[in-house]
Amino acid sequence: MGVDLGFPHFDAELEELGQLAQTAGMDPVARVACKRKAPDAALFVGKGKADEIKALAEETGASEILFDQSLSPAQQRNLEKHMDMPVNDRTMLILEIFAQRARSHEGKLQVELARLRYLSTRLVRRWSHLERQTGGAGVRGGPGEKQIELDRRMIDDSIKRTRERLVKVKRQRATQRRQRERRDTFAISIVGYTNAGKSTLFNALVKARAYAADQLFATLDTTTRQLFLQDADGAGTGGRSVSLSDTVGFIRDLPHGLIDAFQATLQEAADADLLLHVVDASNPHHPEQIDEVQRVLHEIGAGDVPQLLVFNKIDALAPEQQPRNLVDRFEVEGTQSPRVFASSKSGTGLPELRRELVRIVAAARPPAEPAEPAPLTPTSS
Repeated sequence: MGVDLGFPHFDAELEELGQLAQTAGMDPVARVACKRKAPDAALFVGKGKADEIKALAEETGASEILFDQSLSPAQQRNLEKHMDMPVNDRTMLILEIFAQRARSHEGKLQVELARLRYLSTRLVRRWSHLERQTGGAGVRGGPGEKQIELDRRMIDDSIKRTRERLVKVKRQRATQRRQRERRDTFAISIVGYTNAGKSTLFNALVKARAYAADQLFATLDTTTRQLFLQDADGAGTGGRSVSLSDTVGFIRDLPHGLIDAFQATLQEAADADLLLHVVDASNPHHPEQIDEVQRVLHEIGAGDVPQLLVFNKIDALAPEQQPRNLVDRFEVEGTQSPRVFASSKSGTGLPELRRELVRIVAAARPPAEPAEPAPLTPTSS
């Protein structure tokens, strides 16, 4: 279910919501979109449209209703009562996918923190059937603590413990970054909209085996490898190594709780010397996706980090859409940035990408010149 509130990025076909649902293991059976000037305070879509959605859900045998926008706790509770079935929003769907995909200890902690923060606002709809507990020993018939208050306190305690554990992880990452800085390692982070081909490009560049698939949020955990860049002359006379990190993908309306929770991971992008901004050139909505990535980069403090754009998946472009030159310039927020057209799958453009990386790294950190030999001093015979 999608509601067009007049925003330019509205997905009338609900294509991305359908992809998110499939990624979470669901099978979409129907899609409904409507226009409103503002959300309905009680049901988000109004009673008439809610009745229509309920009838369609019963007709198609749907077991759950998904909204492409974020719902308030009251709207979600009212919709579930009206529909007589579970109702979830885009935020919960993304949290579910992240919970399924997190593999590392850090990733699981980050998702758990975001999930707990989300659930802490939804307790009112989870425990409506519970009465007050009776008082403890020595209390005669006095009202005790509400179950909802007990659960809220338990969640608050879990949030506190999880946040403390993430602080330790953040310290470990900071230590690793300081070690790289002491080694004067040039740091490159791969960023981009989800399913733009970041992990495939990462694997192609460093011959790694990071999980990559044609789906949203195929990987959540940051992976860092050393990338050796040959000198521009290609004569094998020298080169240098840089660190290359593959980070979590961005998406429209990425929940703020996830951005906060993944701060330790996203800090890799904020502390990088260069961002490799991967764009799915075959996606007709890639200009909006670029804008969304830029918004998140500013939010995490990485908006001023230099970028090299990689317009990926050119093998999926029609012949008349193929670029004339594989390397050119592209304007992002008023700044001209280098751009390389490539295909991580076929390898097209990867040599040009490596040459651009060599050029950028050399300009930013030229290799130290060898020290001149000390002059010979005459010795007396």
